[in-house]
Amino acid sequence: MSFLSVEGVSKRFDGVTAVDQVSFAVDRGQVVGFLGPNGAGKSTTMRMITQYYEPDTGTIRFDGVPLADAPRAAKRRIGYLPENNPLYGDLLVGEYLAFIADLRQVAGPARGQAIDEAVAATAIETVFYRPIDELSKGFRQRVGLAQAILHRPDLLVLDEPTEGLDPNQRVEIRRLIGTLGKDRTVILSTHVLPEVQHTCSRLLIIRRGKIVADGPVDHLIAQAAGAVEIAVEVAGTNVATELERLPGVLRVTPAATAPNGRVAATVTAERAKDLRPEVYALAKARGWTLYELHQRAGSLEDLFHQLTSETESRAEP
Repeated sequence: MSFLSVEGVSKRFDGVTAVDQVSFAVDRGQVVGFLGPNGAGKSTTMRMITQYYEPDTGTIRFDGVPLADAPRAAKRRIGYLPENNPLYGDLLVGEYLAFIADLRQVAGPARGQAIDEAVAATAIETVFYRPIDELSKGFRQRVGLAQAILHRPDLLVLDEPTEGLDPNQRVEIRRLIGTLGKDRTVILSTHVLPEVQHTCSRLLIIRRGKIVADGPVDHLIAQAAGAVEIAVEVAGTNVATELERLPGVLRVTPAATAPNGRVAATVTAERAKDLRPEVYALAKARGWTLYELHQRAGSLEDLFHQLTSETESRAEP
């Protein structure tokens, strides 16, 4: 039995279908990346999982129990960081977390311990007594994560947790999410594709309200259709011309010849065949000195573009 299962779920707003018969299951301990263009249905799906919206059709089960049958019990086990990270700016960080603890009905000796653990996990000790309005964007995101994990949820749903952060702050939050994912199931929505490769073990891609890809991140990237690029650096003559004659080569983009006589070229070839042995054999036959020969790995950007390239024509609620 899956920890979380979404079964044929749909949601419409004013006659527009935001989520269309979406189904997937998430096992315990997985960190799942949830990707899609703007308006594809990501946030709507996450809001249905966290019960901010009710599905029009379909069922969402938590540990085998439909959310509709035990909504309050499920909410106690789910932590949620919305995209806009709503915070009360006039409160101190400590006051805000105490308020969240009250809302979550965390009381007694466990209350102080839960706040301390959330503060330590998100490294916000230095701002605990500062007003939220005075915090940097990075610390505000950390406070948002702290409130999401304060009640020790089994499922953590994060909608664009690094939106608006600078590169250093992104690295910090990404590292934090990876740590949090060791103890709980995480569903992470983001537009920053490298975060998925560094943080997630599994990937869901949604387009126009439908799931178009689901599987391990590395496997999906490896299966991406299209061309591959092979980096070649040699010392020799007529390098680009000779490379273009190899079967399966689509184009060769040579760089300027370096003073040492080397030519660096990018060979774009059909994915169906590995041309590196033939490039090596060609270099040997032509008497070239081969300095570099490697195939560049497929990228998540390529996969995302291939699956979602059609322009989305609607805005997601």
